[in-house]
Amino acid sequence: MSAYDKAVKAIRAPLPGAPELRDFVRFATLAPNSHNTQPWKFRLQSDTVDILPDFSRRTPVVDPDDHHLYVTLGCAAENLLIAARASGRPAELAVMHDRDAGTWARIVLGRGARSDVDLCEAIPARQSTRCKYDGRALAADELRQLADAAALPGVDVLFVTGRDRLEQALGFIQAGNGAQMDDPAFVNELKDWLRYNPAAALEHGDGLLGKCSGSPSAPDWLGPLVFDLAFRKAAENRKYARQLRSSAGLAVFVTERVDPEGWIEVGRSFERFALRATALGIRHAHLNMPIEVPETRPGFAHWLGIPGRRPDLVIRFGKARPMPMSIRRPLDAVIVP
Repeated sequence: MSAYDKAVKAIRAPLPGAPELRDFVRFATLAPNSHNTQPWKFRLQSDTVDILPDFSRRTPVVDPDDHHLYVTLGCAAENLLIAARASGRPAELAVMHDRDAGTWARIVLGRGARSDVDLCEAIPARQSTRCKYDGRALAADELRQLADAAALPGVDVLFVTGRDRLEQALGFIQAGNGAQMDDPAFVNELKDWLRYNPAAALEHGDGLLGKCSGSPSAPDWLGPLVFDLAFRKAAENRKYARQLRSSAGLAVFVTERVDPEGWIEVGRSFERFALRATALGIRHAHLNMPIEVPETRPGFAHWLGIPGRRPDLVIRFGKARPMPMSIRRPLDAVIVP
């Protein structure tokens, strides 16, 4: 892991004393993103950063309408906004639209007082922690801080913490997981983004490294064979049951707007939630199966008490030790003219 750890340490280093736009971009790339595809491009001009979708890195099976892609852009935008504010460069975000480029985020940096310093310090430490948690409930003040951090106009965050309700949610999660695992296209798309050892992850600079979710490393020739043998519906459903039952609760994010602009706002809200959780020593991970499968999504929304609306993210949270960190691509690979 030495070369891999060295690369992770470099990409997750604190901001320098006088950060430049590239430093803010580096912090933006530490945002969560589906399958660690990193579907973003950054265009730098003077005091402006455009965060553009990279459709060549989309996941059309699990995310056919690019919902997750735009949520990811929102997470990256919020990271950049927070890093800029913490450095005395308060910034404003505008959502832009273009027939060719689609929808993207434009961030214009100014100068002023520092803020969001604690959230900025949490950016390099934030991770999607895919393991069992310690099973303990959070204190009321911790839940309040998470809710306050996520509060953005147009985005609702629903908390599920009761054990009976979590067991009911598990039924939707396992139903969604089962439907996905029965779909060969979903399985093949997931396999395309798996990295079976640190050397492969380092070579690609992206993807899901098994070590980051507790799986042992394997040579590239052996990893796919082991995956095909071990990736079974019953085993995965048992894993998700253990993970959810060890969690303190779920947070479900819902936007009023069902379009890329609304999804960007969901990403911003979730990232603030995730960074406040990290600052409090609280872990999180996605359990999006019931909202990724069209057949399970309406019933899950009705169960949540929001019939007719589209839940955007399902996030479990709780206390746990950190896992190994995921990699990111070099800045020169994501900054475009």
